[in-house]
Amino acid sequence: MKQLNPKEINTTALAYIGDAVYEIYVREHVLGQDLRGMDKNFGAHVDALHKRAIRYVRADGQAKAVKAMLNEGFLGDEEAALVRRARNHKSASKPKNADAMDYKYATAFEALIGFWHLSAQAGGDDGAAAKQRVEEIIFKAFEKIET
Repeated sequence: MKQLNPKEINTTALAYIGDAVYEIYVREHVLGQDLRGMDKNFGAHVDALHKRAIRYVRADGQAKAVKAMLNEGFLGDEEAALVRRARNHKSASKPKNADAMDYKYATAFEALIGFWHLSAQAGGDDGAAAKQRVEEIIFKAFEKIET
């Protein structure tokens, strides 16, 4: 696949890939909870796993997380600017079961994840730092959603 420059990709496309990347981390997180003893028969109850994952992927959870990161200064200036740009981007899709502002913030959160994921794909020292940053953001989101 041709290397993509995340700085040249619109926020909707960043959110598209960010949503998929975040979903994988959420599923691994939920499975990890099972492995740590929450459910000794992990993986056997996919419906239960799905129900536990919902709180992480819902627009209100993602919005809560990214707003907290903005308010606490966890995000750098460029990251905050990307979140604002993505939040303010006019979208053709409308939320079905979410508040409109939560949906915009959730999309902005996913765009941030997409940006760092694609930056990590570039490889090299910058790629390693980008992978570390995307994981810091995702794990901080888990922490904010769980509290």
